[in-house]
Amino acid sequence: MEFLGLLLIAFAIIVLFAIVKGIYVIRQQECMIIERLGRFHAILNSGPQLILPFIDQPRQMLWVRNGVILPLDRIDLREVVMDIPEQRVITKDNVGITVDAIIYTQITDVRRAAYEIQSLPLAIGQLTQTTLRNLIGELELDHTLSSRDAINTRLKAVLDETADKWGLKVNRVELRNITPPVEVQQAMEKQMQAERERRAQVLSAEGSKQSRILEAEGDKQSRIERSQGEQQEKINQALGDKDALIARADGQARSIEAVARAQATAIASVRDAFGDAKVASQYLVAMEYLKRFGEMTSKNTDKVFIPYEASGVLSSLGGMSEMLKSGSTSTHSSTSKL
Repeated sequence: MEFLGLLLIAFAIIVLFAIVKGIYVIRQQECMIIERLGRFHAILNSGPQLILPFIDQPRQMLWVRNGVILPLDRIDLREVVMDIPEQRVITKDNVGITVDAIIYTQITDVRRAAYEIQSLPLAIGQLTQTTLRNLIGELELDHTLSSRDAINTRLKAVLDETADKWGLKVNRVELRNITPPVEVQQAMEKQMQAERERRAQVLSAEGSKQSRILEAEGDKQSRIERSQGEQQEKINQALGDKDALIARADGQARSIEAVARAQATAIASVRDAFGDAKVASQYLVAMEYLKRFGEMTSKNTDKVFIPYEASGVLSSLGGMSEMLKSGSTSTHSSTSKL
């Protein structure tokens, strides 16, 4: 009886151990490959899972956990970061540089990732290094330093195409460091310093040129404004002179008109006095002649030339005087008789 009890206890322990051995709890975003008697049987997803103990066994594979490559039976399906060790490569212009990169990968087919390649992290790391070496070997140093995005894009395309048959997807590739030799860095710094000085000189020259242009434009505009002002002033002055000339001419015309009216009045008075228009006109001519003759004789000269016609004019004046006397006497006689 005691032996049977011990046997039952041992059997219960074995059953309990088998049950414990056959129950797995898989976390979210993880999976497990199960092999039955050495052959692929199933892929267990997250949650509690039950397998046949001692018959079904989880398969281990090399994968990345916390940046370290480890043999794991629970495969992480999340996107992981793989650090590609730095290496020395030669550019097209024979400059040795040191580069390293990081890639973001994710397992899409667990079965192919476990059975199509022996060591997936090692394979993808070596593929990245060789592809990177080939790409940079086609570029010169300056182009390499300024074309990181282009290198990343080409590298990702090559890796994604090759890793697809391994059940792996390359989501992103980044060149982390590109380090030229020390002497090249010094030469590049000198070149950049010279370039900055050249740009400063160009900017200074451009500023000076722009300043001279603006100053010339200002002088030109000033001369234009001054010329326009002078022209307007001349126009205004000409208009003022024109108005003055018009006013003066108008005054002269009025003066001439007044003189003419006065002369007409005088002529009419003389005509009325003589009773004969012809005699009146001769009288006026003689009086004007005597006026001019008086102006001629009033000059301080030693000799005075008297024209021949003066005697005729004087005789005419004498005849007119006699006519005026006789006219006045007859008028007086007629007045006395009355």
